[in-house]
Amino acid sequence: MTSPAATLQADLHDKVPTGVVLRYGIGQLGAQVFRDTPAVLLPLFMTTMLGVPAWLAGLVVLGPKLWLILCDPLVGAWSDRVKALYGRTPFLIGGALGTAASFVALFAATSFSSPYWAAATVCALFFIGSTAFSIYSVPYLAIAAELSGDPHQRNRIMVLRMFFATFGVLIGVGVAQPIIEHFGGGAAGWHMMSYVLGAICLVSMLTTASGLRRVPLIMAGDVPGNLWQQLALVRQNKPFLVLLTTSFVSNVGQAASYTVIGFVFLYALEAIWLIPIFILCMSAASIAAQPLWLWLPRRIGKPRAYVVAAMVWVAVTVTWLWATPADDVITHLGAQALGTQHVLVLVRAVVIGMVNGGFILLALSMMTDTVDYQRRLMGVANEGVFAGLFSAFEKLAFAMGPVIAGLVMSAFGFVSSTGGAAAQTPHAITGIILLYSAIPAAMQGLALLVFSRYRLPEIAG
Repeated sequence: MTSPAATLQADLHDKVPTGVVLRYGIGQLGAQVFRDTPAVLLPLFMTTMLGVPAWLAGLVVLGPKLWLILCDPLVGAWSDRVKALYGRTPFLIGGALGTAASFVALFAATSFSSPYWAAATVCALFFIGSTAFSIYSVPYLAIAAELSGDPHQRNRIMVLRMFFATFGVLIGVGVAQPIIEHFGGGAAGWHMMSYVLGAICLVSMLTTASGLRRVPLIMAGDVPGNLWQQLALVRQNKPFLVLLTTSFVSNVGQAASYTVIGFVFLYALEAIWLIPIFILCMSAASIAAQPLWLWLPRRIGKPRAYVVAAMVWVAVTVTWLWATPADDVITHLGAQALGTQHVLVLVRAVVIGMVNGGFILLALSMMTDTVDYQRRLMGVANEGVFAGLFSAFEKLAFAMGPVIAGLVMSAFGFVSSTGGAAAQTPHAITGIILLYSAIPAAMQGLALLVFSRYRLPEIAG
C-alpha cells in the first residue's frame, strides 16, 4: 500500500482518483458478505439444521464478538506501528485468506452428537473467522481516513464503499437463500452456499489488498505510548465518542432485526420466496440513492443528512408491526401469487434501501472526520486505533443483536428443530415481528438522542 519511501502527505483538496476509490470500495463487497450472512443465516442454520436452542444460538454469536472488543483495537494499533514500513497490505491479505476459509468452515458440518456440541464447534469456528475478519476490516476502515484530507472526498469514498456494500447485502442475504434452495436445501445446499460466497469474499477482498499496494496514504506521524495510553487520547475526542455511542446503539437494533429477517419472511409473511425480490428492490433503491448522499451532505451538512435518513428509517420500520401474510392476489410472479401485503413489503424495501445506506455511510464518513479532527488538533493520529474501536463496537452491536433476538424469541415460545423449520405459535410470531419493527425503531430513536450532542469543532489548517 505504501513503501517506506512513500510518505506523501495528501493535499487537503486533492481529488482521490476514481480508480483508487473503486479499488478501495470493492473490498467491502466481500467484507459485507462475511458481516451480514452469518448475522442473518447462522442463527437460522443453527436453529433449523443443528437443533441449537434460539437463546444458545445468540450466545454462540456473542462470544467471539466479545473478544473483538480487545482484538480490533489491538489490530489497529499494530497496523499503525508497521504502516510506515510495510503499509497495511499484509493485514488485508492475511485477513482476506482467513476470512474466506472460515466462512466455508462455518457451514461445513451438519451432523453432531448433540446441539450443545454443535454450538461449541460453530462458536470456535466463528471465533477464528471473526479474528481473521478483524485483521482485514480494521486496517481497511483506517485507510478511508488516510486517502484524503478533504471531508467531501472522504464522503465520496464512503459512497462508493456503500455501493459495493449494497451488492454485498444483495449477495450475502438475497442470493444466499436461493443458492441453498437451488442445491436442494439441507446440508448440501448450505455447503454449496458457503463455497460460492466464500469465493466471492476471497476475490473481492484480495482485489482491494493488491490494488492499493502503491497508493500513498496520509502519514501524520506515530502516536507515542502503548495502546492504553493511545486510548486515553482517543477519549479526549468528544465528537468521536458521541458518534461511537450513536452507532453502537443504532447497530444493536439493526442487528436484532437482521437476525430475524429469515424468520419474518418464513413465519410472519409466509413468503420465504419473497426474500430475494425484497433484497433486490432494497439494493436497487440503495444504489439509485447514492447520488443523494453525495449531494445532501454538501447542502445541509453530514449531521443533518444523517438525522433525515435515520428518521425516515424509523418511520418505515415501525410499519412492520402490521405485516401479515397476503390474503389476496394482485398478479403472479412466476409460480408465486403477489398480494397486497407483498407489494407493501416491496415498497418498504425501496424506502429502506434509499435511507439505510445513507445513515450507515454518513456515520462512517463522520468517523473519518473525527480522525481528521484529531490529526489537525495534535499533528498525529492513530487511525488504526480509531478504526479498531469503531469496528469493535460495531461488531459487538451485531453480536448483541442475535442475543437479544434469541432471548426475545425464546421468551415468546419459539421452537427450534433439526432438518427443517418447525411450526410456530402466533405468540412466537409476534416476538419475531417485534424484533423486526418496534425494537430496532426504538433503538434508532435512542441513538438519535445521543447524536444530538455531536459537534465537530473547526480547526484552522
